Amino acid sequence: MSGGLFVSALLRETGLKLTREQIDELQVTHAEAYEQQVHSVKPLPGAAELLSELTARGVPWAIATSGYARAARLALGMLGLPEDTPMVTRDLVRRAKPDPDLFLAGAAVVQVDPRHAMVVGDSVWDLLAARRAGAVSLRRATMVTKSPRDYATSGGYGRDELERAGAFRVYADPADMLDRLDELGVRFAD
Repeated sequence: MSGGLFVSALLRETGLKLTREQIDELQVTHAEAYEQQVHSVKPLPGAAELLSELTARGVPWAIATSGYARAARLALGMLGLPEDTPMVTRDLVRRAKPDPDLFLAGAAVVQVDPRHAMVVGDSVWDLLAARRAGAVSLRRATMVTKSPRDYATSGGYGRDELERAGAFRVYADPADMLDRLDELGVRFAD
């Protein structure tokens, strides 16, 4: 879920009223707090290895995140990825998840028809956005690749909830997904 949608849901649940300026300030404060604690963030097991293997097999991929570039670019170093890694962030699209804009833009970056793409995400919001983009959904951990829908349980949602939301496959983490790439039809490039 995008930060803006999260704030709207939080305000609805708590009954609080905030001005647009207060909401903007809240999001800036969140970004600053993340930057101060980024040293404690670690990639999920197998994340860097999965991206490396996809690259070796000739599978185009991009990162698509509801986060703003300011925070999202910090993850590239953690994954051992270069600055020019294909990435679509919240500040590059009109709407974030659950709208499909991020995944449609990610597919365009790697020049793949979204109907032939997989989205790897970690929430029901990723599943909904992937479905709206026409991609296959996989539930996995935070790290999005270009392909159909695969999902993992690292985002706080359980296997049952993700499967009910339409996940094609559910993996514990990127390492688990890497061990099962054959289930997704990922092969070595010819």
